[in-house]
Amino acid sequence: MIPTACPDPHTIARLTAGMLLDIKAVHFSADAPFTLASGLPSPVYIDCRKLLGFPRIRATVADFLACTVMRDAGPEAYDNIAGGETAGIPFAALVSDRMALPMSYVRKKPKGHGRGARIEGVMGEGQHVLLVEDLTTDGGSKLSFVDAIRETGATCDRTAVVFSYGIFPEAEKTLSDHGVSLSRLCTWHDVLAVAKARGGFDAQTLAEAEAFIAAPRAWQERHARG
Repeated sequence: MIPTACPDPHTIARLTAGMLLDIKAVHFSADAPFTLASGLPSPVYIDCRKLLGFPRIRATVADFLACTVMRDAGPEAYDNIAGGETAGIPFAALVSDRMALPMSYVRKKPKGHGRGARIEGVMGEGQHVLLVEDLTTDGGSKLSFVDAIRETGATCDRTAVVFSYGIFPEAEKTLSDHGVSLSRLCTWHDVLAVAKARGGFDAQTLAEAEAFIAAPRAWQERHARG
């Protein structure tokens, strides 16, 4: 199951964006913005977990993740694939299968009974661990998982995601400052480009989404006040 061919990054981004649109995992709402986990408004929202309900698409995405990681870091860079609770777990399982590597997962907080573990599976000192997640917004939520992995004596220098917002400049800096690189398949820029090319959304909705993607903090400030 190890991918032996890998499309170029632009092709992967375009195809992944198209698949996310195909399964209606992408939502644009200019009139009634969504609320992000940060509490701030957004006219765009994506649900990568929906990929799991489409076997052919999820298999393609898993292939893309595995070959992207192997291109970015090398085919023998990792000993273990870890998923973050909860959304990262199924994607980590898919990637570990493609890369023929052990899989583990990281709890958001220690289990409240038994060993009180945060790491489930086999992970230990000296291992090189890849953290797999469904998406990243500003990069901050990944750091707790990385720290839990490092507490085992393993190293974790990369996270791989299906989707990165790609609009918050601090995201990759946050990860980089923590010694973590980012591998991703596509961003909002890719999704917007494919959505515009397909013409499946009205012009006003796409214009509002484009305004947010071009200057998200300014857009949020305007709509938070209003």
